[in-house]
Amino acid sequence: MSGTKGLNRQQMADRVAREFQDGWIVNLGVGIPTMCSNTDIGDRDITYHSENGVIGYGGVAAEGHEDLNLVNAGGQNVTLKPGAAVVHHADSFGVIRGGHIDATVMGAYQVSMTGDFANWKLKGQKGGGIGGAMDLAACARRVFIILEHVTRDGSARLVTACDLPVTARGVVTLVATNYGLFEPTRTGFLLREIAPGLTVDEIRATTGGMLTVTHGLREISISG
Repeated sequence: MSGTKGLNRQQMADRVAREFQDGWIVNLGVGIPTMCSNTDIGDRDITYHSENGVIGYGGVAAEGHEDLNLVNAGGQNVTLKPGAAVVHHADSFGVIRGGHIDATVMGAYQVSMTGDFANWKLKGQKGGGIGGAMDLAACARRVFIILEHVTRDGSARLVTACDLPVTARGVVTLVATNYGLFEPTRTGFLLREIAPGLTVDEIRATTGGMLTVTHGLREISISG
């Protein structure tokens, strides 16, 4: 994300991870969401779940200490926390479909103001598969999305209505971009926190749909 405004990828993941509550089981999807397991969230006990069957993992393994058999959803070598388990893919989906996921964190191409999201196919692309995103969107108690605020050509990713193939409708509860932290409100987006170096006017100009601002808007705290 060199050259982009606001938060970098790890900082976006850090902000979302600070939403996790003690005892939660959290699924982390491919891309930026996998970086949430690197975040120091103090003494909260979070069980990270990967669709491929690694349950209870920690951060990315240090160079030279990788176990090639232990990977997260993005194929990165990860560490295991005490009590972790490696299970069959079907059992991993049993955890998802059984309603045991407190929050799933996924990437997306677009999020609409009504809480729809699109993350499996770009416009004009042939083929593709929706994968486990549909199960997670349907069964997780909360759906958090992390994505860059605009496309490479400057188009908004937070939109009035998705014009890409939709993964699920009305499920997104929280969105983190490099510009800030947002909630879809059905009539627009509520800006809960703003990234350092950005203004509300800049964000409004690059956001589809109506943007409202929470009372006493604060800047996202960046550590490290």
